[in-house]
Amino acid sequence: MKLDQSHRDALQDVLEWRRDVRNFKPDPIADDRLANLRTAMDLAPSVGNARPWRVVQVQSPDKRAAVIADFEDANAKAAANYSGSKRNAYMKLKLAGLHDAPVHLAVFTDHTPAEGHGLGRQTMPEMLDYSTVAAIHTLWLAARADNIGMGWVSIVNPAKICAILDAPATWSLTAYLCLGIAETQDDTPLLHRKDWQENTPTRWDTV
Repeated sequence: MKLDQSHRDALQDVLEWRRDVRNFKPDPIADDRLANLRTAMDLAPSVGNARPWRVVQVQSPDKRAAVIADFEDANAKAAANYSGSKRNAYMKLKLAGLHDAPVHLAVFTDHTPAEGHGLGRQTMPEMLDYSTVAAIHTLWLAARADNIGMGWVSIVNPAKICAILDAPATWSLTAYLCLGIAETQDDTPLLHRKDWQENTPTRWDTV
């Protein structure tokens, strides 16, 4: 298949409109749409074809409440690292949509996958984690293409999330994700709109 300008334009739109969503409508996401996102992750690149990502959909109200409590604790500790106007600005940021998002996904990396037979990661075992990140980005773009918003919640204690979700000892938390229909559509990142920081251009050197 030879891709043309229409494909490039569509990809550019998805890239520009992919946002880290924190405000969600309560509308549920149909099972077939979630199944499509799972299929999209199956197409993600993976070093050595190890496919180390493991996804847990968190539906239990008790477990969700425990995750939210951990976020709130971690967020309070993070806020303490700032002072003055920067602390005030931090406290005004909404950094997670945990209360509103209809879908919670915990994405783990399995550090002992049978798949791949160790190919491509003898000198860089961290490639397993990178493969999981590539799968998450694939999910993110596929979700945006289906008008589903996604938010990546990094302000959590990974060990506590693993304990809450009874993750196997060989799994490490790579991402806790919120999915749902965004309350508003905006191609400007929240941190730009809130004057936290603008983008800096990619550093690309030649040696």
